[in-house]
Amino acid sequence: MTYGTGLTWLSEQCDELADLPPAEMDCLIERGPVSAMLLIAERSVRELGHPASLQLGRDVRRLLDSGLADDTIRTAWAGSTDHAFDPTKQQVGAREWLERIELGWRAAESHRDPGFTPLPADPVTDESLCAAMHGAMAPLAAALTRAHEEGEVFNPLPLPTPLVPALEQVITGACADLGFRLFLRAVKRYALPLDGPCRAVLVALGERLGYPEGAVDQGLQRD
Repeated sequence: MTYGTGLTWLSEQCDELADLPPAEMDCLIERGPVSAMLLIAERSVRELGHPASLQLGRDVRRLLDSGLADDTIRTAWAGSTDHAFDPTKQQVGAREWLERIELGWRAAESHRDPGFTPLPADPVTDESLCAAMHGAMAPLAAALTRAHEEGEVFNPLPLPTPLVPALEQVITGACADLGFRLFLRAVKRYALPLDGPCRAVLVALGERLGYPEGAVDQGLQRD
């Protein structure tokens, strides 16, 4: 069972390239990550029920409506995802990439429902929640930074900004909910071991955001 939703569901699909459907893997190899991500975005509409499939449009719009720099968005995405899906591999900027995903997702939703109307972005901007998230990230920042820097050694197109500050900027500059989910994806991707108190703090934040039971805990490594 997956609890993924929106852009973080897309990130989950990039965890194991061998698990991609053949058409998406062929597209990734032959046409590149941007085209492959469009196929995955269209698949989200077929595979996910509402509201999970609608969350993709909200996440994309939250980033596009923000004042975040392209480099920040790229780092927040690629730092929690396999580097094979970095849009820069096709010389495409982060915002252009998001715009293409939004168009493909809208077309797929409209095909399923001709009367489709996207939900408003409605970013989560509560200052106390943002502060709590920064506090929860602090004990993991050094380990996440180290794991990310070690992974960057094998990245042919190294990311332009450090991962943890980029995720923090998504939380405060775009949407706390999306930034927190991307942070969780990065923690799970790098398999950081978490002790009980740290896990409890993350689970409590998920509860504040209304995540279903198990959504935060699934995939976290125990210390």
